[in-house]
Formats: sequence, C-alpha cells, structure tokens
Amino acid sequence: MEETKKLKKYASLFLASSLVLGALAGCSGGSDGGDDASKDSGSDNGGDGGVIKIGANLELTGGVASYGSSIKQGAELAIEEINANGGIDGKKIEFVPVDNKSENAEATSAAIRLATQEKVDVMIGPATSGNVLATVQIANDNKIPLVTASGTAPNVTENEDGSINEYVFRTCFIDPFQGVIAANFATEELGVKNVAIFADNSSDYAKGLAAAFKEQIEANGGKVVAEAAYVAKDTDFKSTLTTLKSKNPEFIFIPGYYEEVGLIVKQARELGIDVPLMGADGWDSPKLVELAGADNLNNSFIINHYSSEDPDPKIQDFVKAFNDKYGEAPNAFHALGYDTVYFIKDAIERAGSVDGEKIKDALAATKDISLVSGTISVDEKHNAVKSATILEYKDGKQVFKTKIEP
Repeated sequence: MEETKKLKKYASLFLASSLVLGALAGCSGGSDGGDDASKDSGSDNGGDGGVIKIGANLELTGGVASYGSSIKQGAELAIEEINANGGIDGKKIEFVPVDNKSENAEATSAAIRLATQEKVDVMIGPATSGNVLATVQIANDNKIPLVTASGTAPNVTENEDGSINEYVFRTCFIDPFQGVIAANFATEELGVKNVAIFADNSSDYAKGLAAAFKEQIEANGGKVVAEAAYVAKDTDFKSTLTTLKSKNPEFIFIPGYYEEVGLIVKQARELGIDVPLMGADGWDSPKLVELAGADNLNNSFIINHYSSEDPDPKIQDFVKAFNDKYGEAPNAFHALGYDTVYFIKDAIERAGSVDGEKIKDALAATKDISLVSGTISVDEKHNAVKSATILEYKDGKQVFKTKIEP
C-alpha cells in the first residue's frame, strides 16, 4: 500500500505540470489533427468530433514490452473489426496508443497526455498493476473511464480504506483469485502437500499471489516447507534454488514476470529440480520459452485467461482472425486486449453516449458479456468475474488442460 501512496503522489506532481503543458498545447493548436473546437465545446471528448477516441497507455518498450505490445495488437484487431462493421453507434474508433516504456513515471505522463492533449473518451490502461496505479488518479480526476486488460492487483480498483476508484475497471481476474486457483490445482489435481514459494519481492503482483496461494494451500491441508524471494532484474538464482531444493518440496509456486521466471526455470532444472513448477499470467510470453528453454518448461503450469486451443467457437473465430492478420497464434494478452475493446464498445452502446460518467456507469453495470477470455460480469469492486484456464507447457507449447469457473 505504501507503493500506492507514492504512485498517487507522483501522479499529483505530474498532473500539476500537465496543466501548464496543456495550456501551451492549446495555444499552439495541437499536432494530432483532431477537431479541437468540437472537443472543447461540450462535456464529451473525441465523440463530438464524429469519432470515438480510445487511448492506450501501454508497455510498448522496456522490461515488460511483450505484455503491452500484445494488448495493442489484440486491441487493433478488435478496432479494425468494429470499424469495418460500422463502428459504435455509427462512429468509427480512433486508436491512440502511447508507449509508457514499462515505467511508472512514463505511465503517469502518458495518461496525462491522453487525458489533456489527446482528449480521449476512454483509456485502455497499462498492462502491469504498478503502472496502472500510477494512472488511477488521472482517470478519476479527469472523469475518463480507464480499463486495464491485465492489471491484476486488488488495489488497482479498491483503495486501502475500502473506497472504489470510480473510473477504473479491468477485464482480467485479480491476484488472490489466481493464488487460490494455483493452490487448489496443486492439492486437488497434482495431489501434492509440501510446497515451496519463490516470489518476486519487488512486485505487488507477485506478493499478492504468494499470499493468497499460501493461505489457500494451508487451508487445503498442505504445508509451505520453504519460502524465498528475489527482486526484478536479478539474474542468478542458483544459491536460493539450492536452498529450496534442500527442503524437498513436491511443487514450487513462482509468481513473477517472464524475464526473471525464464531464468529461474532454466537454473532450477540445471540444478536437478524436477518437481512441478507453476506460475500465473505473468509467465505468459514467448520470451519465457526463449529464456527457460522448451525442455526445461516441461512439467510446468500456468494460470491464464484463455487458451488458443479451447474448442469454443468464439475462441476459434478469434484465433483464425488473429492468425490471418498477424500470422501467429494469439496469446492471452492478445485476447485480453481484444476483449477490452469489445468490453468498452458494449458499455458505450448501452450508455448511448461518450460522456465519461455515463460510460463509467455502464461499465459498472456490465453483466454476462460473452468475450474470448470468458463470460464477464463486473462486481461491486469493478473486478471482472470470469473463469480461469490452466495451461501446461509441453515442449515449449502451452497446452490447454482445464478451465475453472469462479
């Protein structure tokens, strides 16, 4: 939570600076080619100009660029489809992606640009929870709905005092849900009792998953025989893995992001650790296979938002459309980016307006919308209630294992 306070303070400083920048941009007439006169004439933003502007504040470069780039590709496919079918209420979508470079400060700056200069109607939020938290105040202050496709930390939408960030939503499930699913899979599907946890201690995402996993594994009668931590950018994990191995765990839960997890998996197998390894959606990147090695990932599992192998016709239609456009099978972040655009479209249509408050109310009232990553309803904390998919790595490929309903 201390991280949340720092990020909000950060956003306040940037927001004050943006007022000056916004005024200067107004004097110069701007450079984005938009209809500034129409935007300034009413409460709506780009919608008044005959288009609906959806901004995207994403990790397109930097440490977790795989996530943001995938979300962008999925969103672009959805927008292409929607515009080809007449748009939303007759208005075409204009997409405004901005690179936050996988950094909190850049995420704040990108959100300010989208809100005050680009004047978008809705923002697709950053991919990681930390970057989303750096933008929450900007969304709330400017009354622009923000939907993150993959920011899974609970405090993205709910504050420490229990209040809800009014304009912030998500299309992914939350960290505690993933931790519980992982624990239940370990005890009920794999039949293990003695487990270890190796988590990224610099990430709220990883710490939240680890806490939920530990609580549930103990509730299921299991025992955590060892716990260890690393921090982002670490590259040598052999000493810690050797210690974990000495405790003889039957299963190791490794919540974290693919950059470090790939090396952890590789080094664990090199040390002769052959027990099942498991993570969550933070593992989902082609880079993981490159870093870990396909063989080393065998007997590893992840919780994810969907599987391209799921026979559901809606999923297979998406897989075909994505493959036709990009020449590859879509991963879960592609699916979440795609779904997030359709999630927003559904809300704007029900709102009958691009007014931020009306879209926000429609998003909050979303119920049983059928999307690629599941059937989504929004709960009172602005979380997506949806199913989770378990995937198993076999020779470097993700293989659909099962789907678990909430």
